[in-house]
Amino acid sequence: MITRREAAQILDIPLEMATRHGIPPRMDDADLARLQADPPGWLVQSRANRTGKRPVWVQLSCSVCGYTEAARPKKWWPEFTFIACEDHRVRELPELPAGAVRTEYPGVGSRFIGVVDAAGNSSDA
Repeated sequence: MITRREAAQILDIPLEMATRHGIPPRMDDADLARLQADPPGWLVQSRANRTGKRPVWVQLSCSVCGYTEAARPKKWWPEFTFIACEDHRVRELPELPAGAVRTEYPGVGSRFIGVVDAAGNSSDA
């Protein structure tokens, strides 16, 4: 048995769409396989409408401990250098490259901070 959320991830559709189209809270693997083998019209249309610019689901993985979860990407997420659980200490994070500036984005997934390391301004002239 899989959950509706897991089915949505496998079908690569938003959780809201899975709910709206009657995907049950729990589903047999065989039922999911049948749905994939013979998709209903709404699923065919959803797949046809995908532009591929932004994924429906992404796997977030902590660079420190390896904890992983699937999440829906948000429009405000930049291209992260790495992601870490919010409870890790600064000294546990990957080292900041020389001359780079680090920006942290809390609220990524259920427990992560997204980190962007960018080249700093070289105004030492």
